[in-house]
Amino acid sequence: MAHTATLTHGGFNLTARIANLIERVRENRARASEYNRTFRELQSLTNRELDDIGLRRCDIADIAHEHAYCS
Repeated sequence: MAHTATLTHGGFNLTARIANLIERVRENRARASEYNRTFRELQSLTNRELDDIGLRRCDIADIAHEHAYCS
């Protein structure tokens, strides 16, 4: 019994793959930058200011993550 293996060429385009990788790196860096900016801004607020807007200091990381990565 003979078996044959077929390999389909799924459009291997190195230039497109590299461009896609670069775009993903840029997007990830932009999101990380947005996270850091949001985190720093919220962290710089006093406890009273955080209380006024209904936030707790322990929630800052979660809020910054949601803002940068889930929106």
